[in-house]
Amino acid sequence: MKDANWFNGLPAAVTVCDENGFILEMNPKAGETFSKDGGLGLIGKNLIDCHPEPSRTKLRELMKSQRPNCYTIEKGEVKKLIYQTPWFKDGRYRGLVEISFEIPAEMPHFIRS
Repeated sequence: MKDANWFNGLPAAVTVCDENGFILEMNPKAGETFSKDGGLGLIGKNLIDCHPEPSRTKLRELMKSQRPNCYTIEKGEVKKLIYQTPWFKDGRYRGLVEISFEIPAEMPHFIRS
């Protein structure tokens, strides 16, 4: 791949942590999204420490189960889709990736066969 940091220009917040919860990478949008909490300065910090309960317990469960978690949130006028999923290297669990992006308040849903 020519540009391995394609996620830097993605209009979604991407945060990557290792199997122990330490933040390895954040794209600029993630830095902006979490600016009040330290922004890109969160790299190297443990993401569990960045959350209150019950989120801490949920994150620990996700890391243990190595399963994805997907939900929507709404803050003010902004609705977002949050997708948390495990990532693997050479077949070995390596941590979690969280992708967060804004979605329209009303979104079409299609069922395809």
